Amino acid sequence: MSAKVAVVILNWNGRSYLERFLPSVVNHSSGSDTSIVIVDNNSTDDSCEFIGKKYPRVELIRFHQNHGFARGYSLALPQIAADYYVLLNSDVEVTENWLAPMVDLMERQPGVAAVMPRIRSYANRDYFEYAGAAGGFIDRYGYPFCRGRILSTIERDEGQYDESSEIFWASGACMVLRASAYSRTGGLDGDFFAHMEEIDLCWRLKRLGYSIHYCADSVVYHVGGGTLPNDNPRKLYYNYRNSLYLLFKNVSYSGFFTILLPRMILDGVSAAVYLLQGKFLFAISVLRAHIRFYLSLRMLVNKRRIFNKIIAKAHVSMIYDGSIVLAYFLKGKRKYSSLDFE
Repeated sequence: MSAKVAVVILNWNGRSYLERFLPSVVNHSSGSDTSIVIVDNNSTDDSCEFIGKKYPRVELIRFHQNHGFARGYSLALPQIAADYYVLLNSDVEVTENWLAPMVDLMERQPGVAAVMPRIRSYANRDYFEYAGAAGGFIDRYGYPFCRGRILSTIERDEGQYDESSEIFWASGACMVLRASAYSRTGGLDGDFFAHMEEIDLCWRLKRLGYSIHYCADSVVYHVGGGTLPNDNPRKLYYNYRNSLYLLFKNVSYSGFFTILLPRMILDGVSAAVYLLQGKFLFAISVLRAHIRFYLSLRMLVNKRRIFNKIIAKAHVSMIYDGSIVLAYFLKGKRKYSSLDFE
C-alpha cells in the first residue's frame, strides 16, 4: 500500500507515549493520501499489542532487535512506499494542520529535501524545545545550535521566528523528507545509533544541492529526552562522538585536520568543567567519545569513500564560521539574532 505521505514513528518501549500522543497524530494526519506507520524496535512492553487493538488501521513494522534511531529508520523506510516520509518521535504532540504547510512548501519548491516545523516544549508550551526549536545550524567545529536555542539557553516563542526560512539541519523529532532525495544519500547512517544522525543526513542532502527549510506555519510540541534524558552521560557520549563522525564524513580532509586541534581543546575544556562540577561520568563520556572516534577511523575512511561516490563535494553554506561555544561563554551571545551570521 502506498500513500503520498507516510508518517513514520519509531517506537521502543513507548506504550505510554503512544497512548498519550498517537491520538493527536491520528486525528490531525488522517486522509486518503496519508498513512501512519509505527516501526517497533523490539519493544519488551505491550506497545505492539496496544497498537493492534486500539489502532488497527495503523501499519506496524516489527524488528527483532533494537536498531536505534538511525538504523531503525534506515531499515524501515525502504519498506514504505510514499513520496514524503515524516520522521516523528513518539513523544511529539502534533496540532491541527501541522502537516499540510510542510508538504505544501515541498510541493512548491522541488529543491527542498527536508522541512521541520516550529518545535515548542510540551512542558513549557510558550518556549521552544531543545531538539530543533526554530531550525538547526552548526558551527565550523561541529557543535549544533538552533534559532531559539543556543547551548542551554532556550528562548520564549514571541514571534521572533515567524518567517519560514532556510536552515542547516532539520530536527529528527519531526522532519518531512522527500523520499527521492533521501534515497540518493544512502539514507541515515546506522553507525550513529542515536543523536545527530539527522544533521549528518541534512549535510549530505545539502552536498547534493538540496536545501533544508523551517516552516513557521506548522507547530508541534515535543517532550524531549524520551529515549535518553539530556543529562544522561550516554547521550553526551553519542553527541560528542557523532559530531566528530559527521565532521570527518562531510568536511574535506584538510579542513577536518585544521579544526581537529581546536575541537580537541574545546572538548578538553568541557571535560575539565565536568570534573570541577563533580560530574565524573560526563567527563569520562567526552574522553570515551574521542577514543571511539580514533578507533573508528578506518571504518569512517571507508564510509567517506563510499559516500563520496554518490555525493558531490559541493560548497555547503549556512555553517557558522566560528565557535558557538566561545561566542556563548566569552561574548555573551545567547540568541541566534545576536550572532554575526553570514
